[in-house]
Amino acid sequence: MMSAGSCLYSCAARGPGPGTAKSIIVLTGSRQYDRALDHLRRKGITPVKAVRGSRMLCLHLHASSDWSRIKRHPHIASFEKDVTIRALGTSRRRAGGAGPGIRLPGASGSRKGSLSLLPWNIRQAGAPAAWLRTLGGGVRLAVIDTGSGPHPDLSIRGGVNVIGGASYRDDNGHGTHVAGIAAGKGRSGGPPGVAPAVSLYAVKALDGEGYGHLSDIIEAIDWCIAKRMHVVNMSFGLSPGSRSKALHGVIRRASRSGIVLVAAAGNMGRDSGGLDLPAAYPQTIAVAASTRKGRIAPFSSRGKGLGLTAPGDRIRSAWLNGKYAVESGTSMSSPHVAGGAALLLATYPGLPPSGAASVLKRWARRLPGYGSRSQGAGLLRLGKIGSFCLPAA
Repeated sequence: MMSAGSCLYSCAARGPGPGTAKSIIVLTGSRQYDRALDHLRRKGITPVKAVRGSRMLCLHLHASSDWSRIKRHPHIASFEKDVTIRALGTSRRRAGGAGPGIRLPGASGSRKGSLSLLPWNIRQAGAPAAWLRTLGGGVRLAVIDTGSGPHPDLSIRGGVNVIGGASYRDDNGHGTHVAGIAAGKGRSGGPPGVAPAVSLYAVKALDGEGYGHLSDIIEAIDWCIAKRMHVVNMSFGLSPGSRSKALHGVIRRASRSGIVLVAAAGNMGRDSGGLDLPAAYPQTIAVAASTRKGRIAPFSSRGKGLGLTAPGDRIRSAWLNGKYAVESGTSMSSPHVAGGAALLLATYPGLPPSGAASVLKRWARRLPGYGSRSQGAGLLRLGKIGSFCLPAA
């Protein structure tokens, strides 16, 4: 039998060009992965990506080659096209400077006055009541996006760029906005995030236009597993009906490793036909978007598997160049839940991903007039963190 490495080499191109296609190949085991990678390198083929944790190789293949041998090979677990993936913001943007200073409840000063300055989305999610017990300290939260910061309201502990280059600096704005919702400090006149004391990590997997590739996302999630993140926010998606064994594989592995995975449901509205990937996977908490009036936003995707609803319409958060902007989309609702999961884990660090999801869903408030395919368990409500006690084992 031809080895997996020889099989891949017979179809591999040395780089992109006319008549080539970028593909993702996942090997069945680490030994098979190592052997295939070694064979390719000895033959002068450098993969676009090689991610050992996921046993993934990303290669340019000649379209004229016989790919059926790859698909049938017993040491190759999956084979698929490296498709484009996109950030899930719908509208932008009124950029501006800082507003009046905001003092977090629980700090010295007037709590009532502080609450009146908090943005509607933070109040709707119930974060201020949770802050009386925790601000999220000790929890590692990664935002996989266009990068994050720099911004005076963000304290980024570290990160990685998986699309080329050493910097995880944001060159789009989307990732900074998302990070601000989850973890903004609220110390420079901007709105605080849901978990202001969380340890924030920036994972740049999307470019300046908000696009990336499936292989980039897989590498990003693999990095989060290796770095032992507690919560990962994913405000990007593949359209409903898409399939990816490789993506689902790394999502399952991340969940088994103890990561709470939160994903934007999608922005295709009532006629979406389902949720975007990875939100459609049962290992994630899929998040729909609500409006200031507590309604489901018209753009929010509907479908089986929705977990929760959170504010996502006209949300003000951090932006490029130290500014702030108003954005809408399930991209904005997802980090509310990611921040909420961080607050929960800061208080009860032993909760597994399924347990954290179950608690957040149990606390949610059902929105009248909507079914579970529109709102999941209901609107995120974090106020019970201050009084919640886990049942005895």
